[in-house]
Amino acid sequence: MRHIVLAAAGAALLLAGSAAAQSGRTLDTFVTEANRVPMNPTAMLRADARRLVAEYRGGMRTVVERIRADRAAGRTPPACPPDQISVNPREMLAFLNGIPQPRRAQMSVTDGIQAWMASRYPCAG
Repeated sequence: MRHIVLAAAGAALLLAGSAAAQSGRTLDTFVTEANRVPMNPTAMLRADARRLVAEYRGGMRTVVERIRADRAAGRTPPACPPDQISVNPREMLAFLNGIPQPRRAQMSVTDGIQAWMASRYPCAG
């Protein structure tokens, strides 16, 4: 089974996931909050940044579980990342900001992470 390891500590500063879906938060709400967090080492002292980190980790965990489940069932997963990936928080946030606001308002954070992963690591044909 493939293990996906996040290699960028800064990625945790800005991104989110399944906790957002459970709480009813949308990707748009997450992105709005993430845009307010400063990109510096003191950001983790902020409660809102820590909440975003937890959401991101939950969302990434959910996406990885979906990928593993699809592979185990013989289905094409939504993305085909390598065993280890590196996440640049600025690049991911830029991707999420690039999703039109009306669409973000209908998406969970997990949906946004999955869309980012699918755009970065598409499955071969």
